[in-house]
Amino acid sequence: METAATAQVRQLIEPLLTDLGFELVEIQLRNEPIGLVLRLVIYKQGGITLDDCATVSRTVGHFLEVEDPIAKAYHLEVSSPGLDRPLTTARDFIRNLGQKVTIKIRVGEETRHVAGIIAGVDEIKGVVTVDGAPEKNEQIALEDIVRAKLVIEF
Repeated sequence: METAATAQVRQLIEPLLTDLGFELVEIQLRNEPIGLVLRLVIYKQGGITLDDCATVSRTVGHFLEVEDPIAKAYHLEVSSPGLDRPLTTARDFIRNLGQKVTIKIRVGEETRHVAGIIAGVDEIKGVVTVDGAPEKNEQIALEDIVRAKLVIEF
């Protein structure tokens, strides 16, 4: 759940990230043992490199020093979504169209698993279409998804 502070930071930095060619996937502001941490998860087609993280960290860091939306001192961390990050939003599924996925679905009081290829996403209806077993082009409501992860093949 996004807080007022993270919503404000998101509003400030999203245009900057877009200009740099990145999408902000996730933003967190948390108290951790090292102090307050502002964590940004970024994405771009083709993947994120260490240089990308450094560029975003420098650019966003300088920008936030000037804008100063966070009253306390904080550490800025920038990373990629990672291969094993759960898919939770329509945008997550859109970024991974054509990829293999396993999804745990809530059906009443029970759950079941679906595996297949992400074939489509309807952001307005909040529905993901998965082409695979047990049915072709099964439509799954985002609200019914308990957990969804990409199938990583090596």
